[in-house]
Amino acid sequence: MNHLFAVAIGGAIGASGRYLLNAQMLRLLGPAFPWGILTINIVGSLAMGFLAGAFALKYDLSPEMRSFLTTGILGGFTTFSAFSLDAANMIERGDIGLAGLYMAGSVAGAVGALFVGLWIARMLFSA
Repeated sequence: MNHLFAVAIGGAIGASGRYLLNAQMLRLLGPAFPWGILTINIVGSLAMGFLAGAFALKYDLSPEMRSFLTTGILGGFTTFSAFSLDAANMIERGDIGLAGLYMAGSVAGAVGALFVGLWIARMLFSA
């Protein structure tokens, strides 16, 4: 199984899980707060931390299987888990300031970029 195939299959599984969990949270708690996405991001980050630790300490899986589980399933479930792993790696190696900049820049940049994208779409497609 090559890396691309592993990531594609894992991504389909992760994205399906994200959709189902988010839909269930919306049904249970309503749309007033994004509980589903918050839960997905936290659970995905927990899973990424567990897998990173398991790979480092116990399990020597093939690169394809690692890609399937992390980039595939967790990447499809939430890209926030990869962001969290990057930030944790910076913190663990002592780059606290860099990690803070990365976290603040990622969140502010992503939300800011979303608003720019909305503005562009509104400029192009509003009547």
